[in-house]
Amino acid sequence: MELPQNGFKRALKAGQPQIGLWSSLSSNYAVEVIAGAGFDWILLDMEHSPNDLESALAQLQAAAPYPSHPVVRVPWNDMVSIKRLLDIGAQSLLVPYVSTADEARAAVSYTRYPPAGVRGVAGTTRATRFGRVKDYARRAQEEICLLVQVETQQALDNIEAICAVEGVDGVFIGPADLHASLGYTGEIANPKVKPLIDSAIQRIRKAGKAPGILTPNEADARHWLQCGGLFVAVGADVGILARGAEALAAKFKS
Repeated sequence: MELPQNGFKRALKAGQPQIGLWSSLSSNYAVEVIAGAGFDWILLDMEHSPNDLESALAQLQAAAPYPSHPVVRVPWNDMVSIKRLLDIGAQSLLVPYVSTADEARAAVSYTRYPPAGVRGVAGTTRATRFGRVKDYARRAQEEICLLVQVETQQALDNIEAICAVEGVDGVFIGPADLHASLGYTGEIANPKVKPLIDSAIQRIRKAGKAPGILTPNEADARHWLQCGGLFVAVGADVGILARGAEALAAKFKS
């Protein structure tokens, strides 16, 4: 059996914009609903949602028959959680709160087997199709897509150094945490911060890596795609459900 290809990683490398949807409902059933909706990728969130390893596995299984590519946001830049997610078959990971090149190098090392990294080795896992993928241990990194999240002033200052780390495929700008770190807590589109995001996207692209961001605002999403964003999430399942439910209720309760 051949190593499954990561079409999302290939699309980013080719400069093809990928439109995504955030999934925080922590439900395999919800993932199955949205996986057939036509998005290029779906973000399975383990940082700011009640997902655990088993629920993430069920969501990966739910997404598997569909063309939307699952990207898992890990809880933290942590060797153990990254190892376990790779073992259950996640091929694309988003690692939060990476502010330096050293932190980016650590994240890369957690996705690579020795001697290139420190990922623990296990043979009969979902990632290896239960031991059926030929040469998995030697070739796994070819199809792993590592995205790191910049969300502080320090991270903005270090963008070029982070992008220069071999093994980093893309850099995601975390708008909410970036606003908070700059003193605009609770905002995601402050006019003083938006030019910094524009610049960051352009700098990431110039450095040869894929820039990404999340925004539920259509105008902002289109703007950041024009700036050079390559993996842009344009909404979230929780937001769609909450706002849609409110709008329906309001039609009959006003």
